[in-house]
This record gives sequence, C-alpha cells and structure tokens, in this order.
Amino acid sequence: MQKKILIIGGNGIIGSKFVDNFKEKEVEFFSTFFQNSSTDDQGIFLDIRNEENVKKTITKIQPDVIIHTSALAVVDKCETDKELAYSINVKGTENILEVCAENSIKFVYVSTSAVFDGSKNEYFEDDDLSPINYYGETKAIAEKKIQQSKLDYLILRTDQPYCWTEKWQRLNSVIRILNNFSSNKIHNEVTDWYNKPTFVPNFVENTLKLIDNNSNGIFHIVGTDFINRLDWSMILCDVFKLDKNKIIKILSKDLNLPAKRANININSDKVTKETGIPMIGVKEGAELMLKERTSTTKTL
Repeated sequence: MQKKILIIGGNGIIGSKFVDNFKEKEVEFFSTFFQNSSTDDQGIFLDIRNEENVKKTITKIQPDVIIHTSALAVVDKCETDKELAYSINVKGTENILEVCAENSIKFVYVSTSAVFDGSKNEYFEDDDLSPINYYGETKAIAEKKIQQSKLDYLILRTDQPYCWTEKWQRLNSVIRILNNFSSNKIHNEVTDWYNKPTFVPNFVENTLKLIDNNSNGIFHIVGTDFINRLDWSMILCDVFKLDKNKIIKILSKDLNLPAKRANININSDKVTKETGIPMIGVKEGAELMLKERTSTTKTL
C-alpha cells in the first residue's frame, strides 16, 4: 500500500487496529485522537465537530485516503443526548467530507448494521435504510451525505466489533464477559438479541484489501454467525474454559434501556467476492484471541 492514510479515531477499538497494522507494514500514516491517547501514540488531537480544526489538520497532512472510525457509538447515549450524537456522527462527518471534496481525498466510513430495522430476514448493501434508534439514524444520515458528495468512497457496515482492547477503550461484549468471569461475577446474558459479531482484525484486513483494489461503494463486513448473545457467550466459555453455570439468562426488556435494538442480519457475500478474504465466525475469532493472549501473555 503506497497511499498516505489518515485514520480519524486512531485510539478507538477499530482505529487502533488500523494503526497497529500500518506500523507493522511501515505504511505512511497519521492518526488522530479526541480522548485517551496512549502514551506511545504520536497521534494528532482532533475534534471533528470543529470545522476549522478539521480543515487545518487534513490540509496539512494531505492524505490520499481518510479512514473515519470516530463516532458516538454508545446507542443509549445517542438516544438520551441527541444533540451530542448529531454533532459528532453527522456534523463531524460533514466537516471531514467538505475537506475531502476540496482535496479529492478518498473517504472510508465505518458504519453500522443499525441503519436497518430488522424487519427483513437478511439485508444487502442496496436495501433501503430504516433505523429504529437515533444512533442508527445519525449513521444513516451520514451515509446519505457521503453518497451525495461525489467523492470516491467506501461505506463499511459492521456489527458488534470485538477484539482485545486497551484500558482506555470502550468494552466490547467479549471483554465484558471475560472481565466478569475473571472477577468471579455472575454474568447476565440476553437471549433475544441477535447480531453478526465481527472480529476487528478480520474487518481491518478486508478494508485494506478494498483500498488496495481501489474498490468503491457500500460493503457489509461482518462475521459469519447470526447469533444471540447467550449462544455467543457459551462459545466463549468453551474456548476460554469458563464455567457456563455463571451465566444467567435474561430478556432484553429486563434491562429497560432507552434505545430500541433490532435483530439485523446483514449479508457479507459482496466483500468476500471483492477481496477474496473470508469472514470468520465467533468460535474462530475467540480462538484467535486466545492464541494472541497466550503468545503475548496478555492479561485482562
């Protein structure tokens, strides 16, 4: 990859995996952070809500490609603070798009399955958007603005990204389970939420291949299993040798959360045909995490 890359949100769960990949391959890249930069990170502070800050930063770097991973992705926070969600997920994206248009920069946008409502058995890239919560609504608005921008773009919809995280990063479902077990806590798990959990390194590998191929358009990049949270946690117990009796079955209504959730099955055949890189399921993802922890003596 000979392109100069700017990762916006390089300290987040997905963004940091791009950073790690580029460091290994000695790709010319820059990354930004808003909060909680790691001590060895040479990232650049960027508040995407600040139009002047965005323009100055991007114009100075002059990247060929921007990978935009930054978002307010806490679904319930988006529901209770819609002004904040809009300012980050919509206005922040608009600010980046404007500079990209002025400098002919390719725009790679990490989106979500939450742009759909779950009323169909399976969703493809060209299906109409129909979000049922405000997080999904902001991402759907941003997607439409990207498509109207006339830029070269990739919109990459994913679901439940998981991998090892750093202490300043938001927990994902796998880490939450492992933390509860390591603390000898009972773990409540929902039986009626279904997702297609996505192993982040697998997502990153496919994204970079799309960039290398000069691919454009919308792609779903998700794991192979459409699975409920309880069954997912049971697979993790098998892989990590955990006691399944510590898991308590609950229904999502018992949580009384502000935002609605839908069970959304998005199809990823298109990206596999485009890249030749297979997506993986939750068992393989967990096994890769276990292998990584063993080889690096990684602790929770």
